Amino acid sequence: MDWFVVSPLLVGMLFFVAVLAAFIDSIAGGGGLLTVPALLAVGLSPAQALATNKLQSVGGSFSASLYFIRRRAVDLREQKLNIAMTFIGSVSGAVLIQHINAELLRQVLPLLLIAIGLYFLLMPKVGEEDRHRRLHGLPFALVAGGCVGFYDGFFGPGAGSFYALAFVTLCGYNLAKSTAHAKVLNFTSNLGGLLFFMFGGKVVWGTGLVMLIGAICGARLGARMVLSRGQTLIRPMVVVVSAVMSAKLLYDSHGVAIAAWFHRLLA
Repeated sequence: MDWFVVSPLLVGMLFFVAVLAAFIDSIAGGGGLLTVPALLAVGLSPAQALATNKLQSVGGSFSASLYFIRRRAVDLREQKLNIAMTFIGSVSGAVLIQHINAELLRQVLPLLLIAIGLYFLLMPKVGEEDRHRRLHGLPFALVAGGCVGFYDGFFGPGAGSFYALAFVTLCGYNLAKSTAHAKVLNFTSNLGGLLFFMFGGKVVWGTGLVMLIGAICGARLGARMVLSRGQTLIRPMVVVVSAVMSAKLLYDSHGVAIAAWFHRLLA
């Protein structure tokens, strides 16, 4: 087994990509927008890129989760059911994606991400402080853990934003508290997806472990900023990251049509 696949110079570059991606991901999600294209650009196959990205994502989400837990921003005893449903959902999604076409989800996802960005942009008071909780126990665990976890294992981009949105709208948590809890569930779904990829033998371990170390560093810095700067940092980053993810996914799906439209417009 080739542990690195790419040259040491490129592995070093991927380390710094992982640092930046994990920093962004720990605050607003969307770090995979940087790491997956970077892994593809250095020559990994799509399956290797997705699998190796899950490995480094586990490092970043674990680092941020551990920081939030140690600072008592998250009580794991209260999250056991959410974690269990997230893990089950993630593994189920990772299994199902091997057997069906995800193209419909690929088309709908940019619209969902645009909606999230607009929600936080146009409702500035949302997430400022804790509000009345709408869902408790198993119903919340099935929606926020099971459904979003399934999505993360099935497809993935923007899962952190969906977790945070669930905690804001359904639990009534403020934005900083929602981000902290979202990262714990994000780690859970990353771990579930990684286990599936490990069994498939697609993880490029050397490259992934180097990126994992970078992700741990970036995520720790981002987690500190979540607790120190809270909503003033998270809200604009969620809006920006949602917009960027939407634009990239739209371009991936309709790039040729968009380019042709602009060409006709400028002609």
